[in-house]
Amino acid sequence: MKATIWHNPKCGTSRKTLAILENLSGIDLEVIEYLKRPPTREKLAQLYADAGIAPKDGLRLRGTDAEERGLPQANADAILEAMVSDPILIERPLVETEKGVRLCRPQDRVLEIL
Repeated sequence: MKATIWHNPKCGTSRKTLAILENLSGIDLEVIEYLKRPPTREKLAQLYADAGIAPKDGLRLRGTDAEERGLPQANADAILEAMVSDPILIERPLVETEKGVRLCRPQDRVLEIL
């Protein structure tokens, strides 16, 4: 099975999710450090749609200026645009497999799509 993780190596939950994926056999894993290679607006919208969540549910508040920018109250388009231009606003980790997409907080949520 192919799995793609949008990963931040500085994030403990992201590292734990990556460890789960690395320790499973039969996983063809792609690791994308999204702060270095952010997803496109279209890809981000698709990931949230496939996860069944709204962009605001994938908005990282902790350690960002999202609140000051009014993003929690913004519409989906404004949130996606902000995330693409400033990927630190993307909550992590997002994992995509053929079975779906999950925002893996907590990290065990990844098991739902394996």
